[in-house]
Amino acid sequence: MKTAILIFFLCLPTNLFAQELYQDVQSTWRAEVIEITDEHTVTVPGSDVENTVQTVTARILGGEQDGEWVTFENDYIQLKEGTVFYLNHLKTIDGREYYLVREIDRRGSMALVFGLFAGVILLFGGMQGLRSLLSLAGSLLVIIYILVPGLVGGFSPIPTSILVAGLVLFFAIFFTHGFNKGSVVAFVGTLCAVILTGILAYISIGITGLTGFTSDETTYLNLNTGGQLDFVGLLLAAIIIGALGALDDIAVTQVAVVRELRDSNDTLSKWDVYRRALRVGKEHVGALVNTLVLAYTGAALPLILLFSLSESSIVSIINREIFATEIIRSLVGSIGLVLAVPITTLLAAFWIRKGDEVPHAHQH
Repeated sequence: MKTAILIFFLCLPTNLFAQELYQDVQSTWRAEVIEITDEHTVTVPGSDVENTVQTVTARILGGEQDGEWVTFENDYIQLKEGTVFYLNHLKTIDGREYYLVREIDRRGSMALVFGLFAGVILLFGGMQGLRSLLSLAGSLLVIIYILVPGLVGGFSPIPTSILVAGLVLFFAIFFTHGFNKGSVVAFVGTLCAVILTGILAYISIGITGLTGFTSDETTYLNLNTGGQLDFVGLLLAAIIIGALGALDDIAVTQVAVVRELRDSNDTLSKWDVYRRALRVGKEHVGALVNTLVLAYTGAALPLILLFSLSESSIVSIINREIFATEIIRSLVGSIGLVLAVPITTLLAAFWIRKGDEVPHAHQH
C-alpha cells in the first residue's frame, strides 16, 4: 500500500502537494473493472523505465457509492476487465476527488489454495493431518490474539515471546502428536532450546548493534505507535517465533529415534541410546539448517538482487542492517537447532522406556 500511495502522490499535479487531504473522507471500497478504455506507456521522469498507465472504468461494490461507476487513471497494478480490487477514494480540501488502486482482492484465490492445502493434508495425513491443522489454527490464534496485542500493548517482548513460544509448542506438539510421555519430552526439550535461543539472540543483537529497523514497515509502525515499541525486542521475538517450527521437528524426531532404539534393543544403556540417537540427530540438523538458511534467503531474494546491482563490495552489503539481521536470524536459529538435539535426546534417553507411546518421526 505504501508504494501505491507514493506513486499516487508522485503522479498528482504539483499544486496538490500544498493542499491537505481530508482524512475523515478517505475511504476504501471493493470495486470491479468494467472496462479498460485506454492503455499506454510513459517514461518515468529521470530514468529510462517505462510504466503502463491505464484508464479504468470500474463499478463500486458496497459502501456509500455502491453501484456507482467511476473512471480514473491507474499506473500501479495492471488490471483486467472483471478484476475485483480495492479502491482508495481521496478528497482534497477544495473538493477534488481522486481514486487509487490499493490491492487486488485475492481472498477467493487464497481460500482456494488453502482448501487445496487442507485437502492434501487430510488426504495423506488422515486424523494426524486433522490434528496438524487444528494445532496450526491454535498456533495462529495465539500469535494473533496474544503475541501481537501484547507487543503493541507495550509488554516486554522477551518474556512475551517465550510465553507465546511455549503456547505455540503446546499446540504443535500435543495437539498433533497426542498427550503422551514422548510429547512431554519433546515439549520440554524444545522449550529449553527456545530459552537458550532467546538468550543467544539477545546477546547477538546486542554485540552487533542491531536496532530492529530494517524496512519501511518498521518505520511506519514506530510512527503510528509514537515510538513506544521496543524494536530490538521485536526482532528478538521474530527470531524466536521463526525458529519454532524447525525446533519442534528436531525434538519430535529425536524422541522417536530414542524410542525405536529402545524397542529394538532394550539392553542398551542410557548412554548408548543417547550416543546412537545423537548420531541420527547430527544428520537431521544438517538438513534442517540448510532448510532454515534457504528459507530466509528465499524471502530476501528480491532485496539480494537489488543490492547485487550496486557497486558496493559484498562485505559492505552484508554489513547493512537489513542483511545483517537476516544473517543473525539464520545463525541464531541454526544454533538453536543444534542445541535442541543433545537436550531433547538426553531427556528422551533417560526418560523413555520400551513400549512408551511417542510422536511419530518426520521423514526427510
